[in-house]
Amino acid sequence: MSQARTCIQCGTAIVGRSDKRYCSDPCRHLANNMVKVQNQHERRILQINAALRKNRSILKQLSPQGKTTLPRQYLELAGFDFRYLTQVYRTQKGNTYYLCYDYGYMLLPEEKVLIVNWQPYMDVGR
Repeated sequence: MSQARTCIQCGTAIVGRSDKRYCSDPCRHLANNMVKVQNQHERRILQINAALRKNRSILKQLSPQGKTTLPRQYLELAGFDFRYLTQVYRTQKGNTYYLCYDYGYMLLPEEKVLIVNWQPYMDVGR
């Protein structure tokens, strides 16, 4: 004897083919639309993570010694996206470092950027 089947969207009984998963077209549409919305959110998260990884890679490449000052244009030409960062650190002197994982930068006058490695004192949660 076959087991009673229920709609995976609303839980009502399903009548018809043995491989049917939804009781009606509206339930099927609703379920598929929910999957699409979840996929869009996941895709956005993946895009943000990719931008963060790219920014970190650029900072690492442009500052192999751990501390470098260079024109902001170098970062822009390398594809650095200033909108994405992982944390902000403000010094007691009022300077602001924008961190991307374990690398950071500070905007300087004359369109220059100071790139630094993360230091334990920069931990926001201290």
